[in-house]
Amino acid sequence: MKEYPASQIRNLAIMGHSGAGKTSFAEACFFNAKLVERLGKVTDGNTVMDFDPEEMRRHISINTSVASLEWDNKKFTWLDTPGDFDFMGEVASALRVADSALIVISAKSGVTVGAEKAVRYLRKAGIPFAFFINKMDEENANYPKVMEDLRTHFGTRVTPMMVPILENNKMMGFVNSFNNHAHKLHPNGDLEDIDLPADMEAPLKEIFDGMMEHVAESSETLMEKYFAGEEFTPAEIDRGIFEAVQNADVYPVFCGSAARNWGVRYTMSKLGDYMPSPLQARPETAVTENGGSVELKVDPKGPLAAVVFKTIADPFVGRISFFRVYSGEIKNNESVYNAKYGKEERITGLATAFGQKSKPTDCIKAGDIGAVTKLTVTRTGDTLSSKAKPLTLPGVEFPPPALSMAVLPVAKGDEEKIMAGLRRIQDEDPSFIVENNPETKQMILSGVGEIHLDVIKAKLKNKFKVDCLLEEAKVPYRETIRKKFKAQGKHKKQSGGHGQYGDVWIEFEPCEEAEKLIFEEKVFGGSVPKAYFPAVEKGLMEAVEHGVLAGYPVVHVKATLLDGSYHDVDSSEMAFKIAANLAYKAAMPKAGPVILEPISNVKIWVPENYLGDIMSDLNKRRGRIMGIEPKSEMQVVSAEVPTSELSHYATDLRSMTQGRAWFGAEFARYEQAPDIVAQKVIADAKQKEND
Repeated sequence: MKEYPASQIRNLAIMGHSGAGKTSFAEACFFNAKLVERLGKVTDGNTVMDFDPEEMRRHISINTSVASLEWDNKKFTWLDTPGDFDFMGEVASALRVADSALIVISAKSGVTVGAEKAVRYLRKAGIPFAFFINKMDEENANYPKVMEDLRTHFGTRVTPMMVPILENNKMMGFVNSFNNHAHKLHPNGDLEDIDLPADMEAPLKEIFDGMMEHVAESSETLMEKYFAGEEFTPAEIDRGIFEAVQNADVYPVFCGSAARNWGVRYTMSKLGDYMPSPLQARPETAVTENGGSVELKVDPKGPLAAVVFKTIADPFVGRISFFRVYSGEIKNNESVYNAKYGKEERITGLATAFGQKSKPTDCIKAGDIGAVTKLTVTRTGDTLSSKAKPLTLPGVEFPPPALSMAVLPVAKGDEEKIMAGLRRIQDEDPSFIVENNPETKQMILSGVGEIHLDVIKAKLKNKFKVDCLLEEAKVPYRETIRKKFKAQGKHKKQSGGHGQYGDVWIEFEPCEEAEKLIFEEKVFGGSVPKAYFPAVEKGLMEAVEHGVLAGYPVVHVKATLLDGSYHDVDSSEMAFKIAANLAYKAAMPKAGPVILEPISNVKIWVPENYLGDIMSDLNKRRGRIMGIEPKSEMQVVSAEVPTSELSHYATDLRSMTQGRAWFGAEFARYEQAPDIVAQKVIADAKQKEND
């Protein structure tokens, strides 16, 4: 592939609902660019973009795949994103480096939640986008309905760049919205010029007039020309549409069939015209070594600044890092600098991405996307710069995990293998978290949803030959007391030689000021020597790790050593430590012990028409609504919910709203659990003890 200046580069994400045909559209692009001899199919597992074994097994995209092609004297780099919500981390990676996007929509199902979410993400990121209505060759395709749907959801900015010629709702050809040139589609995607159908003249004029209004609004000069009744030149129209797309005043709409290569070539050409090059895209700001900021120019002669947005662990070549250069250039066999770790990295295996089969190159310049093998310390989100001028770019902002599960080994003793495998998978997918919970003694895997965790589990088995089970994570309950109580703990043992003797009186009382045990002593007259105070405190510290109700840690308790006795010969630190434990066990059942449950602060982003269902469901989960405020097109519900009620909330929320809502949760505090909850917690603990 020849070298292209930044002005001739287009970096585009392909987005949309799962099954809309995103990967098929990319495949048609590769076919048109003569990079593949025939169109691959997702169901056959032979497309350029879907090559992960899990993708081929499930017939869905689970990774963002990257591939470049040449078209109309431009270099297109497609970032094919998954449509399933569980893999939004992959979408975040793509949007970090994309300058524009194409949202693929099925002509049969119309605007689904995947398209809605894509538009929301793109608007938030300020990335211009277009739509491609796919599957126009299939039964039940309904172009008029989809266009109506698009305008209902996204307004009058939705503008057809081409209008299909329909027979029985099936696409037989299309008309160029700019010049009314009509084309018949042949089975292989070739076009034949035909006369404009008479019944299309009026609707096309309406579309054209609307586009001219957008063109006029793009500059004062064109506005004056428009009001003077003068016609725009083709160059003025192209420039005006380009400006309108960048300003989000126009959302271009294309249509066709990716599987038959209908309308794809025209769409590619127009995307090249109306989507921004890196020179025209939003500017990037880097942080300098001293904490200052600098706005980068897309200049191959500028200081090097590139961000790694994706990593693949290839079984044959090792780690492959995908990056975009924002300034400067990266050359093969030269060194770059990772300021995060203060390490230099040697560039080897530099390539232009093409799915699984990257193509070697000597240099990737500003504005372009490339891949490199075998970086040692660099991970997704890191910046590559020069040691002489270290720079740091914003990384990838991944969605917070919404579902946590405990990981259990199938084979005893495989815990270390599982953790090592998950750390390796994390190189490829930083959107999940794995950690050992010292309190519950569980390995906790947290991801976006059930499918996400299931894919991670499958990768663990297939790549690292270690199997595991996923089960509901334990809730970290606590125990405390509600009353003051004084008890004696006396340890006396004589078995020949030196015996053991320790005797204490300790008062236990609630203490809200501190979570950890507060220990005091009010011993008078030396009934317990000072030398044994630390042993008493240590014995109590160990004791409160296990509550008397269900074995959970005890919090918010103050223990005061009041009195006791000792033996000159038989007393020891161990004896007083045991005595303190005995006092604890004697006092706790009589000090009004209760179970505390964790409460989470929850924020839920939900469309208004689902608000009633969400509120009702939160009430069933013992949630307290703290407030509701509108934000963009959503309602944001703030609530406090017991953590135990959130174990499957990610899945339930998706089901209630067809995937249109999402949430975030963080620990707030502990509260006394209702009796019915406490009784179940205690019963479960006793059952486990008996098992």
